[in-house]
Amino acid sequence: MRMADLAFTEYEALVREKSPIVVIPCGALEQHGPHLPLATDAMIPTMLAERFVPAFGGIVAPTFTYGVRSQPKSGGGNHFCGTTSLWGSTYALMVADIVEEFGRHGVKKIVMLDGHTENQPFLVEGVERALVNLRRDGITDVRVIRLAYYMAIDAKLQATLFPDGLLSWDLEHAAVMETSVMMALSPSHVRLDRIPDDPPADFPIYETFPIDPAPIPCHGVLSSAKSATAEKGRAVVDTLVAEFSDLIPRAFR
Repeated sequence: MRMADLAFTEYEALVREKSPIVVIPCGALEQHGPHLPLATDAMIPTMLAERFVPAFGGIVAPTFTYGVRSQPKSGGGNHFCGTTSLWGSTYALMVADIVEEFGRHGVKKIVMLDGHTENQPFLVEGVERALVNLRRDGITDVRVIRLAYYMAIDAKLQATLFPDGLLSWDLEHAAVMETSVMMALSPSHVRLDRIPDDPPADFPIYETFPIDPAPIPCHGVLSSAKSATAEKGRAVVDTLVAEFSDLIPRAFR
């Protein structure tokens, strides 16, 4: 069930009578190579949430499509056209405002389902700020889970995705995992004829500022995505949907 599709009276009745879990997908508008859409990091958690919330009668809130600034070693960097980002401080304040608003609606169980690595520390800061502010106003029964979908990819799924071994999760930006998952969830958004097959990016162990774009592939993909398949993506999607359908309601008991 999508919150945006409900009349306010329907939403109000659900919150009061059912105390539903509200899932807020969090992503980014960030380049994902020539073969995946800019909103990949937002689309994946949104489409996953829409598949697992029916298991426990949850509500999917509108997605946080903008995310924290892309970093070269995890997202290719913020210099690509189309990558549209927020400063971490801005993002944390936005998260705090939205979580507070849900708390004031009467929502007691919130999941921040993330698809963009750079968001993680600022999600924590935003949620903690929101809870402090809610407690100040006498609202003390709101609980929040921060869950990055990609952290649930276990050794078995990793072996399915990378039968020859994983090179590095840091270099998986727009590569095998995300491409496979998008093939499974929304194949029409994957430009199969544009998937790059180049050597992985070679970064030094340090970072320089201003950021040096020289080690970053011009197409923005940090390692080859050629071995991506819809079958691999379905294995990830099916596993995560089943796991989150059980894990999330248990976490709120």
